[in-house]
Amino acid sequence: MRKVHWQSNLLKPPAGLPVLGLLAATLCLASPAASVAQGDAGNAAPVTPVQAPAASTPAAPQSELHPSMGDLMTLLVQPRHIKLGLAGSAGNWNYAAYEVGELRGAFRRVGQTMPIYNKQDFPALIAAMATEPLEAVRTAIERHDRAGFQSAYASLTAACNTCHASLHHAAVVIKAPGSSPYADQEFRSATTSPTAHPALPPH
Repeated sequence: MRKVHWQSNLLKPPAGLPVLGLLAATLCLASPAASVAQGDAGNAAPVTPVQAPAASTPAAPQSELHPSMGDLMTLLVQPRHIKLGLAGSAGNWNYAAYEVGELRGAFRRVGQTMPIYNKQDFPALIAAMATEPLEAVRTAIERHDRAGFQSAYASLTAACNTCHASLHHAAVVIKAPGSSPYADQEFRSATTSPTAHPALPPH
């Protein structure tokens, strides 16, 4: 009796069916599963790429002002010396009193900015050389003493030049101003200046 191998026949392609056709059918059967897998992947949360932190740009260096002693004296002290002399010579005692206070403050600020100069204690040097002449100028201003002011101002100016020499700058010589370099400022008092405007009433 002949044994029929039907199971093995199931594995064999039917006669006349090309091998390529069988492969195409197999791919079609597998495509739904692939579509489902792709759909699941499409529903997944998007992955944000991690970016490297941007390199910080260094701040531009800020320029610093480092004034010399000459800069400080020219900017702070010399204008006050000039204005004080002009105001006292014009008998403008209110303004002269203001400027003698500003000159004291200018010396103090220079000493705070540069306490040691040419190996010398600058505030101590100013105290020794300028305190007495400045006080004499202030007294003359309070008394409205024009002759006393001129004498005290000359002593103050001489003290400044002595200070310059002690700091090895004897070539720097100052004097009483002969005329005003400030064309936009009136140094005469309101009672002596023909162009001065009357004082405004207080608010």
